[in-house]
Amino acid sequence: AVVDVAIQDYVADVAAELIYQSHSQVSKEVLFVFPLGPDMAIYSFQARSEDAEVQAVLQDEAQQLATGDWENMEYLEDQSMYPGKLFTCFLGTLSPGKEVVVTLRYVQELSREADGAAHFLLPPTMHPHTIHYAFALPGATFLLAARNCHTDGLSYSLLLTASLQSPRGVANVQANFSLTPLIYTAPDRSTAQVSLAGSPPDRHDLELRVYFGEPTAVSAVVEEGDPGAPPGSLLGDPMVLVTLAPSIPEAVPGQRQSGEWIFLLDTTFLEHAQVPLQSKDRDGWRIRPVCSVFPQESLLFLFKSLPLGCYFNIYCYGETSVGIYPQSVEYTQDNLAEAMRRIPSTRSGLGDTNLLGTLRSIYNTPRPRGHARQLLIFMTGLPPDKEAIAAEVCRHRNSHRCFSFGFSEDSAALATALARETGGEAAYVSSDNSLAAVVLQRLKQALKPAAVEVSLSWTLPPGLEVEVLGGTPQSIFQGQHSLLYAQIHGQAQEKTVAKGVMTLQYSLDGQDVTHTIEFPLYPRGAGRLAVHRLATRCLLKRLLPEAASGSGDEPRHRAVEISLAAGIICPLTSYVGVRTSQRGSWYQGPLALLPPRQSLIPCQIVELHSFIKASSCHPKSIWVPPGWLTALRASRRALCRLTHRIAALPQRGACSKACKPPPPSISSLTYVNPRLFVLCSPTFVPWLTEVIAECKELVALQNVDGSWALSSRLASVLEIDEAEIKGKMPGEVMEPSIWATVLAVTWLKKTNKRYQDLCELLEAKAVTWLHSRAASQLDKCLEAANTLLGSSDKPSIFRL
Repeated sequence: AVVDVAIQDYVADVAAELIYQSHSQVSKEVLFVFPLGPDMAIYSFQARSEDAEVQAVLQDEAQQLATGDWENMEYLEDQSMYPGKLFTCFLGTLSPGKEVVVTLRYVQELSREADGAAHFLLPPTMHPHTIHYAFALPGATFLLAARNCHTDGLSYSLLLTASLQSPRGVANVQANFSLTPLIYTAPDRSTAQVSLAGSPPDRHDLELRVYFGEPTAVSAVVEEGDPGAPPGSLLGDPMVLVTLAPSIPEAVPGQRQSGEWIFLLDTTFLEHAQVPLQSKDRDGWRIRPVCSVFPQESLLFLFKSLPLGCYFNIYCYGETSVGIYPQSVEYTQDNLAEAMRRIPSTRSGLGDTNLLGTLRSIYNTPRPRGHARQLLIFMTGLPPDKEAIAAEVCRHRNSHRCFSFGFSEDSAALATALARETGGEAAYVSSDNSLAAVVLQRLKQALKPAAVEVSLSWTLPPGLEVEVLGGTPQSIFQGQHSLLYAQIHGQAQEKTVAKGVMTLQYSLDGQDVTHTIEFPLYPRGAGRLAVHRLATRCLLKRLLPEAASGSGDEPRHRAVEISLAAGIICPLTSYVGVRTSQRGSWYQGPLALLPPRQSLIPCQIVELHSFIKASSCHPKSIWVPPGWLTALRASRRALCRLTHRIAALPQRGACSKACKPPPPSISSLTYVNPRLFVLCSPTFVPWLTEVIAECKELVALQNVDGSWALSSRLASVLEIDEAEIKGKMPGEVMEPSIWATVLAVTWLKKTNKRYQDLCELLEAKAVTWLHSRAASQLDKCLEAANTLLGSSDKPSIFRL
């Protein structure tokens, strides 16, 4: 394999030439299989053998039947042990001792590591130290080798070269394999090259980490357009790659924190669960069970763990959408009690799931200024309008994050798609007992602070203007970054001005932050259009929901046009393989003037969703007669011809409708293996139910600010007489609630952190409240609490 990688900040363009030689004694049919990551897009593929050339060509999905509607390669789908997307192309027959040369080009967005490095992983197809899919077909050769299974005896070589570029300068390169010394190709160190030194290691994937100059909150790189494309088109105009990565410090647990939390509760649970309603009396909080959507412990732990300073709202969705409040309200004791009290009244009149209507109601509600919006969506099953739901979330992906929870395997795909599209997380809840732990794990991730009110402004020479494709995110969370693509329109009136200015503004902890940078409008050298092709993917994401809504043909036509122009596939386009027979040297005379013979062959993106547990490294074999793939292709063509002839009959309408496959999904919803979704979800700990039962009463008595009131109910939970509690209160303590809160935290800690996962956020709020009220009294309070409860906690539990 010869692999050339061009890395521009956090974008990679990969050109690979893969040479496969047959050492078999018999001819074999060859199927090329290439796994596609979620941020990858192939834009060029061709293969050459001794007698033919195969090229992948994009076509309008609507024209697929006219050019050959190939099978979905069910044999491949059913035998996969890893779900995901594969690019597949049938290459024909390979004779003994002959070779086939595959040329593949793709672009990819690179992940940004915590230290700012761009992370590149070489696909296993180009470094086959492991076999990615554990199955084989006798009589057919797969140009892909099985995952976690060493390929002893596999003979291959690799030549890897990486070109690196960034206006901030290339500072360093790290890899898990031997590299040649870094060679700078520009005086300002903005470009560099590095290569694989020696043979690649045969026991792990190959990874590169590229470090640029001093990290900044924003960077901009301009890529020139394609000279052959029309001016004003997506490929013809210059494109700016914008990287937004604000430096956001970690939040201190328990402190006030901004944010808008909206809970969407599926009312299917109404018949099966109870929720604790809390009403205030002179003893504090009193629990009385009533019907609602989730087990009482789950909502109890969830709502009490929210931070002060945030906003919240609750929607119970069914046949109609019901919001507890018209819009989000501040998280206070009274507002939470009112919300819990009003949940039961939403039960009447709710029927079939109406998640789509609920989402639209939320998107039409204004967001509190300065607060990042996050949705926590709970689904029991898969809604019938799942495609419309995914499209609606995609349309508003810049305005919020989704944390979605599926209670059935059917809802796995939708839950994952909503979270992935918005930068959130998804989880599977296998039982009511595990709900609290699963939700709180995700809540801790969602509580990361964010830069909000994000905006970009541009200063360019007269005659130029900028359009950010896909829009700018309203919030960027700690540990995340955003890659944006901006198209530069127009012609500069003054060619002497060679720079533009971009300004990033956002709010962090109530403080306005501004970053301004200059960037060159006319970069040196010709690019490989990686930024343009990834910008095409970004624009397609925006157009596809519009095409799915049925609001005219214009969005669909434009999506197909830019997909075909850039060579980037979308759900409205599909691949077809064009196989051209080569003319040999023995062709003489008039025959040499004839064009090469062409035929169409299977070439497409395949969605894998089967799941086979592999117990060993031995491939799963299926007997297939020699020539099976060719016979299958010929049979398919014959069936298509027969179908078209039948369609010509007077009754063709009914037949064509019956034979025509359903239209492809054009939303962001893609298949997710439900069983893998379950396996990747947090597992249920056997003693979790007991832990929840032990501490739920104490949690119910906690105030939203983190404190506890000294009451008979608290004494009952602590199993100590109320009079004794009051008698042991240190004299320095001026407020009984301080003493009560110290006792509650000490009680939670006395069981060797048994409650850590469930009560970590609650404890943090309590400790923060104590520091604000009685920091100097905590030592003596802890000493008295240890004596009363028979514990031996250290002052560190109060951050002392």
